[in-house]
Amino acid sequence: MEFSRQDLSDLQPKHISFVGIDSDGCIFDTMEIKQKKCFHKLIISHWGLQPLEKYVRQTAEFINLYSKYRGTNRFPCLAMTFDLLRERPEVIASGISIPQLPALKKFIASGQPLGNPSLEKAVLETGDAELAFVLKWSKAVNADIAQTVTNVPPYRWVLESLLKIQENSDPICVTHTPSEALIRKWQQHDLLQYVQVIAGQELGTKTEHLQLATGGRYAPADILMIGDAPGDLAAARAIHAHFYPINPGQEVQSWERFYHEAYAMFLAHTYGGDYEAARIADFEKLLPEQPPWQSNPVQSA
Repeated sequence: MEFSRQDLSDLQPKHISFVGIDSDGCIFDTMEIKQKKCFHKLIISHWGLQPLEKYVRQTAEFINLYSKYRGTNRFPCLAMTFDLLRERPEVIASGISIPQLPALKKFIASGQPLGNPSLEKAVLETGDAELAFVLKWSKAVNADIAQTVTNVPPYRWVLESLLKIQENSDPICVTHTPSEALIRKWQQHDLLQYVQVIAGQELGTKTEHLQLATGGRYAPADILMIGDAPGDLAAARAIHAHFYPINPGQEVQSWERFYHEAYAMFLAHTYGGDYEAARIADFEKLLPEQPPWQSNPVQSA
């Protein structure tokens, strides 16, 4: 099964409201295992950073899991991890060189969908060795995730919430996860029946997913994005939609509140204002901009 950007554009409203839902870290408790057991392990082995394992893991975990960059696409996160790692006194003292990744940063800024297919095309067109090396890492990550991240069920209250959403709104999955892994996971837990489209990284950014799926069909007040990362909030704000956070570390409580309280308020047009602002404020406190070992905000070169 595959979905395309055209599937998003062709979405036919069945209800007056629309709900976009992220996947990893939102529906499934997979963020920690994916990052720590697959992504970070392969960064270390691929770039030969074993002597710096402690600092690589600490830096990568901050960027990918415990900061405002949580949920960002793997390629910008890789670049940010290396940029932050390069500044650490322990790394400087080691004398070990951390890659600058100029070709990857150029690819990130190109506006192309940030997935393996686009990167593979860029490698074929340019023959760039750095891009080819990053692609090799990214493919290895996908293969490792397929072997490692299995049988992880949805959070408590997710299924009940999906059933309620399906009865009253038009739901789709909006995520940066590669489509193959995404669809496999939703099929494994029999969740595909609850969404109309699965939009992975190959279909564009989360903002593009929402724009394609909702443009001219739903009023902003009738659009809700559910997610566990600041990128989900940014996508919602980009189209003037509402946002409901699944707080990292408080996922079950977040879904229970959504099921019993927040979703009904969204349907009744009483979710916005102070209630939504309070949910977002609590969420943003959990994901700082700067790591605990430095006083300056993270900046990618």
